[in-house]
Amino acid sequence: MAKLIVWNIVSVDGYFQGVEPWDLRLHEYIWGQDLQDLSMQFGRELGLLVFGRVTYEGMAEHWTTTTDEGEIAEYMNAAPKLVASETLTTAHWNNTQVTDDIVGELTRRKAADDRPIYVFGSARLADTLLQADLVDELLIGVAPVLLGEGEPLFKPAPVPRPLTLLETRPTDTGGVLMRYAVQPPQTNG
Repeated sequence: MAKLIVWNIVSVDGYFQGVEPWDLRLHEYIWGQDLQDLSMQFGRELGLLVFGRVTYEGMAEHWTTTTDEGEIAEYMNAAPKLVASETLTTAHWNNTQVTDDIVGELTRRKAADDRPIYVFGSARLADTLLQADLVDELLIGVAPVLLGEGEPLFKPAPVPRPLTLLETRPTDTGGVLMRYAVQPPQTNG
């Protein structure tokens, strides 16, 4: 069975983007050789990339036009991709399918493959998948910056969700990579 892994970068104060959509300047504080190597690892092992509609649109625009990121761009453009959307019906980025039933689709795909499924960005989608108990791991890159404002990665949850620390490691730019296994939510009673 495939693991579903949510990957994102956050500031030390918990924001994954600034106030404006696609304000991802915080990535500049953590990007370096370690994250480049991690990105290449994703490309070697992934079975599927998953995005919400907004993240998909930004990623598709970037990765289909960039000339700066060689091997990473190659695997991003070649990888199988799935977009969760209730408004899109088709996708123009190659190897991309669209679904309006992301929970059902990922439940099927997790059972059918053993390669990791990565959710890149997509905070609202990550919340949906956490609530559906489909997320196996969180992989968070903490950028060494306090943004002060922006959009938080994690949404308020109705009950606590315990995490088990699997790994921490510093990056060459002063950030930290944290990998957690997601446990079932805690309920009172």
